[in-house]
Amino acid sequence: MTLAASPAPARRIALLNVKYSPNLGDGLLSECLEAELARTFQGIAPGTQVFSIDLAGRRAYPAIAPSRRAALIGLLEALPGTFRRLTTRIALTALVRLRLRRHVRARLAGCDAVVLGGGNLLTDADLNFPMKIAGALAQAARLRLPVAVYGVGANRQWSDAGQRLFGRALGAAKLAYAAVRDARSQAAWRDLLVPQGVRPAALSGDPGLLASCHFPRPPLPFDAPLAGLCITAPMALRYHATGPGHASAADARAALDAWYAAAARALVEAGFRVALFTNGSPEDRDYLAAMGPAWILAAKGPVTMTNPFADPAEMIRFIAGCQLIVAHRMHACIAAHSFAIPTIGLRWDVKLDSFFALAGRGAFIADTASLDGPALTALARQAVAEGVDRAALEALIAGTRSDIARMAAALARAMEPAKSAAKAAA
Repeated sequence: MTLAASPAPARRIALLNVKYSPNLGDGLLSECLEAELARTFQGIAPGTQVFSIDLAGRRAYPAIAPSRRAALIGLLEALPGTFRRLTTRIALTALVRLRLRRHVRARLAGCDAVVLGGGNLLTDADLNFPMKIAGALAQAARLRLPVAVYGVGANRQWSDAGQRLFGRALGAAKLAYAAVRDARSQAAWRDLLVPQGVRPAALSGDPGLLASCHFPRPPLPFDAPLAGLCITAPMALRYHATGPGHASAADARAALDAWYAAAARALVEAGFRVALFTNGSPEDRDYLAAMGPAWILAAKGPVTMTNPFADPAEMIRFIAGCQLIVAHRMHACIAAHSFAIPTIGLRWDVKLDSFFALAGRGAFIADTASLDGPALTALARQAVAEGVDRAALEALIAGTRSDIARMAAALARAMEPAKSAAKAAA
């Protein structure tokens, strides 16, 4: 008589990310990766728990309330470069030592594996992510837990200190799998990390592409089609953009103020009702609150402002009810694309160009400086008329699910010998 093999024991897998960032795009991709990895592990170790550890120590989506974030970014922008870097390094060192290490150590108790997953994490704005990721991965290394990297973005604008922190942290990790979300990120990983002894990274789909798999689509409206115009503050575009800037802050603000007014009017001219919304970042919300009424008056048509979203599910319900999305924010575009909603990307960071190229929508990304009202009206009509290539979209979604399955298989293989080692180290 042959006995049936016992099922593999349930596992606990922690994702390191910024799930609870005010920018709900980060929460969206984190929730998609959690759900898909848990689904995949049901065939490997039923009952496996997948959860996120926020790299800023947050435990829930922030309340919709006034924030000091915009004021802090403005203060950092005003500081001389050397003093800004020194100030942020002191603050980050305190955060990592006094709060983050304890937070990660407590949350990793009883875990079997760690995934550094989703989002533009391998970037260096004043050593923010290099220090946080190094601190968190040090705790995983202490417990000898296998680590995977999945679907992250990476750029090349790293300081020498940031490059050393990333290289040492990933080099010391028990790295079972590594994949980044686009070819530019893969080249940056190859050139900046592989020479430090880190294994090469494969390519993977962004978890946000699975939004339509894990969030329901609401009924479509019966009246005029709805276009969502995603508002991003000029401050955020200046602080996080990877390209060089030339215009003064005042000139850039005035140009963007005028462009959004013209864009709302252009979308009305294209036959849409227009809803102004944000991904949730406080500086974006403040900008919309300050300028939205004037843009509505200038549009002379059916334009409204959405209420702030409390969590990614609320944001998805809105996006999935639109027939067009126009946005700088990448995950507003990715979520819309997952639901086969046409998108127009507003160029500001190479990560957006990379996604539009991957999605085969290179004709629908443009710089606001070259996209005046009549051009946006024409492009919006073209986007809706052409729609989204469903076969290509289904291939992207299926490929992303396969990418996550490959990572899960690599983690499962690494977990068995790691389990006894972690017990010995605890």
